[in-house]
Amino acid sequence: MDQLVGALLLLFLLQLPASFDAPNGDGGGWGLGSSIEDEGECNIEIRDVNSITHTQFIKEYAYAKPVILRGLTDNTNFRCLCSKSNLLREYGGKTVRLSTANTHSYRKVDVQFEEFVKFLLTPQPEDTLGSDTLYFFGDNNFTEWHSLFEEYKAPPFSLPLMLPAYSFGIAGPGTGVPFHWHGPGYSEVIYGRKRWFLYPPDDAPEFHPNHTTLSWVSLSYPNLELHQRPLECTIRPGEVLYFPDRWWHATLNLDTSVFISTFLG
Repeated sequence: MDQLVGALLLLFLLQLPASFDAPNGDGGGWGLGSSIEDEGECNIEIRDVNSITHTQFIKEYAYAKPVILRGLTDNTNFRCLCSKSNLLREYGGKTVRLSTANTHSYRKVDVQFEEFVKFLLTPQPEDTLGSDTLYFFGDNNFTEWHSLFEEYKAPPFSLPLMLPAYSFGIAGPGTGVPFHWHGPGYSEVIYGRKRWFLYPPDDAPEFHPNHTTLSWVSLSYPNLELHQRPLECTIRPGEVLYFPDRWWHATLNLDTSVFISTFLG
C-alpha cells in the first residue's frame, strides 16, 4: 500500500474522533457531527426554478456570472442511493482513485472504496498540506458506477454545442480543492454543505498551490480588503451552483459531503 495511505490509516487509528461516523437521519449515515460551523456570507444570486427560464439563464448567467439554482431537478432517488450504507454495500470492494489537493500535482492513489470511507474520510486539520490531502472526486470508473450515475438527473439548462460529463465525489470536513479554473459546469450537493469561492477570469486570486482552502480561509481570507473578496456561498442539498467558463473557484467541505459535478465541454 502507498506509504501516504499507510500513514493516514495509522493516524486515523491513533486519533479516531468520538463523533466519527455518528448516525445522522438527515445525512444519509455519513456522520455529519464533525462539521465546520462558519458558512460565511452568500453574495451569489439565487434563483428558483419557477423564476427563471432557460433563455434567461443563457442571457443573464451562462457566459457572465455564477448563479445558484433551486428546484431544478428532483434527485430524491439518487440521494437515497448515495447513502453511506448503500454505497458501501454496492461499491465497498471496488477500487477508487484518490487525488491530492495540490493545484500543481497529478498524483493519484488507488484504494478500496471501503478503506477510503472507513479510514480516510476524516476531518482535516488546518495545517495539512494539499499534497497530504486525499479525496475522492473526478476519477470515476463509469463502467462500475454506471448504474448509480444513470439515476442522476442533471441540471436541464444546457449550453449550445456542449455535452455533459459527470464527476462524483465524497470528502470529509475541512477538505476541498484550492483555486483553479476550467470550463463551465454545475455542482450539486447530495449530502452535507459545500462552501464556494469564485473570482472572474481576469481577477486571479493569490494562493499557495500546496495550501488547502481551509488554510486560505483561516489565514488569507480575513486579510482581504472588501474589493478583494470573492463571490461566495455555501450550497446545501437540493441546490445547484453554476459557474461560467474559466472562472477561478475553490471549495471547502463544511461537513462530510457527497456531491456531483456536471462539467460542460
